[in-house]
Amino acid sequence: MHSHRFCVAPMMDWTDRHDRVFLRQFSRKAVLYTEMVTSGALKYGDAKYLLQHNPCEHPVALQLGGSDPAELAEAAKLGQSAGYDEINLNVGCPSNRVQSGAFGACLMAKPELVARCVARMQAEVDCPVTVKSRIGIDNRESLSDLLQFVETVAKAGCGVFIIHARIAVLSGLSPKENRDIPPLCYEKVFAVKEAFPELTIVINGGITSLTQAQHLIKKVDGVMLGREAYQNPFILHRVDSLFYNVETPMRKRKEYLTDYLPYIKQELAKGTPLKHMSRHVLGLFRGQPGGKQFRRHLSENSYLAGAGLDVIKEALGFVD
Repeated sequence: MHSHRFCVAPMMDWTDRHDRVFLRQFSRKAVLYTEMVTSGALKYGDAKYLLQHNPCEHPVALQLGGSDPAELAEAAKLGQSAGYDEINLNVGCPSNRVQSGAFGACLMAKPELVARCVARMQAEVDCPVTVKSRIGIDNRESLSDLLQFVETVAKAGCGVFIIHARIAVLSGLSPKENRDIPPLCYEKVFAVKEAFPELTIVINGGITSLTQAQHLIKKVDGVMLGREAYQNPFILHRVDSLFYNVETPMRKRKEYLTDYLPYIKQELAKGTPLKHMSRHVLGLFRGQPGGKQFRRHLSENSYLAGAGLDVIKEALGFVD
């Protein structure tokens, strides 16, 4: 099984297949996660389209949303057949749409149901089935509640838990507010690792630097970065050396984008609009001379009809 020492979080509207190919330029080892795909979408929609990804993305995990064990089992089978290295069940998303579908963070109140889902999925696939959760939800935010949840789901065959170190407030906070307002409590995640040393525990939430990530990983088995990895992708260029002891040569930011250009060219030839790829590179030169001009040029020109590689090459002229 791949190592979970460093992971990039599943982020709706952000970590699509184009972004994952771009992020893979910076790290060969980090585990990349897809946006959440619902089991219903795979059952009733275009599964082949929803599951498409590039071979260079590995190791890559498919995150599923759902609460029907049989439907999730079928979705997991489709994911493994499509080539994903891991199937991850979302038990942390607090959005109203997710709650109305009876999955996401509200499932933390139903550990036995989550266990049934995991068991059914694990019976259908050979790859790991993992769970991404919060440390709690409204009225179920004690450490004992969290430990009971982990114990129940672990007995069903889940050996990897990715835990966002905030509770999800399902009544009163928006999904955006749930990413920032509930206070971080890393200690509860550390307590899970202490209680279940045999499990792989990955910590998520509020991590904004590799120095912070190195400090946290002393207490757990892995770290997961979300928004910082997307908005400042260059941060990932030291991941392989710092977390996997794989030495990587120092390269300029420009070089990483240059290596992404053949993929963009390939996608353009298939009819994919440039804006679908270029939006993911806007943070590459954050805080660098010419960075604002780079972002402005891409933002103003990538959306034009017929926009091609020349737009990115022109934007690169603003930066070193």
